[in-house]
Amino acid sequence: MSIAKLFDSIAESYDRFNHLLSLNIDVLWRRSALKHLPSAEETVSGVPSVTHVLDVACGTADFSIELIKSGTATHVTGVDISTGMLKKGEEKVQKAGYADSIELCVADCAKLPYPDESFDLLTSAFGVRNFEQRAQSLKEMQRVLKKGGRLLILEFSTPRHFPVKQLYRLYFKHIMPMVGGWLSGNKAAYNYFFDSVYRFPQDEEFMSELLEAGFTRTTQRRMTFGIATAYYAAK
Repeated sequence: MSIAKLFDSIAESYDRFNHLLSLNIDVLWRRSALKHLPSAEETVSGVPSVTHVLDVACGTADFSIELIKSGTATHVTGVDISTGMLKKGEEKVQKAGYADSIELCVADCAKLPYPDESFDLLTSAFGVRNFEQRAQSLKEMQRVLKKGGRLLILEFSTPRHFPVKQLYRLYFKHIMPMVGGWLSGNKAAYNYFFDSVYRFPQDEEFMSELLEAGFTRTTQRRMTFGIATAYYAAK
């Protein structure tokens, strides 16, 4: 099953499942990642307003909405390959009253339909590990980012220390697929979720991929015992 079809199959239950099993901590991760976003001067005293953000693999638009709600951006373009996820995202954007500020589009991150240096900030929350052509997609993200622009990628990561490391693995490998399968009727999709997290390069390894794609000034910030990591870079 393709990534697009996989996420289409769980789009209806995706938000409910995420917020239920994370106890809404995923909401705090997004806010925290934006709060600590370095400015062009590499400070963390606050997030300067930017004009236009590209939110890659935006899913159901949670991060796109937070970008506007937090005052980080005045306009967000969200792209994803799953029409099912984007449909749910459109509903949420309308409900939040941000239809004039957020535009959601179907697009492949490996071939973004935008000119060079189109965006002030690029973001992606919990989507990069699903890229089927990650190296090419990161190069495309670098291409459409303006000089001096910034990149923020928020991704799941694996804890390093006992006992969180062991509990995390038990939870993601056994409990989450069972509950996710019950909510969505698709246990295989949530088995994929576990595999995707453990296959994804972390820490210095992923920051090296960002450097290879042409980004600079890579840094990272682990959150909640290392369950999630925010990666920052610039162009």
